[in-house]
Amino acid sequence: MKRIDCYLDFISPYAYLAFERLPVALEGLSYEVTYRPVLFAAMLARHGQLGPAEIEGKRDWTYRQVLWLAHELGIPMRMPARHPFNPLALLRLAWACARVGTPNRYQCETIFRHVWTTGADAEDAGRLATLTAQLAPVHDPAADTVKQRLRAETDAAVAADVFGVPTFAVDGRLFWGLDALPMLRAHLTQDKALDALWDAPASVAQGVRR
Repeated sequence: MKRIDCYLDFISPYAYLAFERLPVALEGLSYEVTYRPVLFAAMLARHGQLGPAEIEGKRDWTYRQVLWLAHELGIPMRMPARHPFNPLALLRLAWACARVGTPNRYQCETIFRHVWTTGADAEDAGRLATLTAQLAPVHDPAADTVKQRLRAETDAAVAADVFGVPTFAVDGRLFWGLDALPMLRAHLTQDKALDALWDAPASVAQGVRR
């Protein structure tokens, strides 16, 4: 059985779509997923980048595209009332729910759907209180140990060269994005075509640097 680390941040619509699509994309295969909520903003900061929703023009396209992809894939989706938002409370809640190890799929699913299926404000205090009561975390989301766990998981992801969400890590390979799910399946089925091209980037010299 293959073990996959799934790095996600609830702020990302692509992470939500990939999370929902994963069981279909890997249907029939033997695998186990460990869900690792991380702070996407820390990855952007490391590389001196803005998020897609912080760039004029790209923001509008991103929202149109994800809604179209949700329509095409049959995944329920409504944009939150405000985006981007600060996801720290949701990320900490996820880690506070982890009884042993990492948050489970139900916990992550519940938080994702809180953000991406209602059209409401993901940070609304009343909604956050209701979500917290529903998930009944075993730890206090505001505890220093929970904050430190999120920070440590994010730092570990950055150290492992994870640069975006969603990212699926298996056998030392990273698969980034919703559109990488077919490549992830190809890896799990030992597709020779994927193996043949995996090291191709090493043969491309670095061109212009900005």
